[in-house]
Amino acid sequence: MEDMQAHLEKLRTQIAECEMIRDLATGKAKRDLFAKVADHYRVLASEIERAIAEAKLT
Repeated sequence: MEDMQAHLEKLRTQIAECEMIRDLATGKAKRDLFAKVADHYRVLASEIERAIAEAKLT
């Protein structure tokens, strides 16, 4: 479970970094790309959160 928690924290950091790059980007293509990457990381993070919650129930 600790490895899942560590990966979740890493994903949260990556989400924040992508959002920062998105916000600082001057080009639309780069903004859109990093917004999409951040969204993808959010989906992965939610899956890990779900797995952690399920593991706590068993």
